[in-house]
Amino acid sequence: MHTTNDSSFQVSTDRTRLDVPLIYRFLSENSTWAVGISRSVVESSIENSLCFGGFLDGRQVAFARVVTDYATFAHLCDVFVIPEYRGRGYAKQLIRVVMEHPSLQGLRRFTLNTNDSHSLYERFGFTPPQRPDSVMERFSPNIYLT
Repeated sequence: MHTTNDSSFQVSTDRTRLDVPLIYRFLSENSTWAVGISRSVVESSIENSLCFGGFLDGRQVAFARVVTDYATFAHLCDVFVIPEYRGRGYAKQLIRVVMEHPSLQGLRRFTLNTNDSHSLYERFGFTPPQRPDSVMERFSPNIYLT
């Protein structure tokens, strides 16, 4: 458990505390990147990632997931704060805890994808790729809707 500057907002990597129905509901219904995702895929992604839950008074209000080998690479994904708790700095606090996590130090590359939160991530050192011509992807944006 990590308590942030706002002593009522706490971030934990304890998977047993995660509100999986909340995470599933947000990702499948409200995210811009995973609409239609199945509960089993969400559960598998949680099981195979380093997850961070953000809690207020024991209730989960935020989430972030990191896919990593813990040695050279990490990818930050599925970051959200539920709408009624946005605008209070919880996303900044959550990302700060992610970036300071002991298992995520000394990595050669830490990536993420975002459509609209560039300013949030820039304050933590994220920039556009230095060599965008070297980045490739295999992207299936509607995979969960089929």
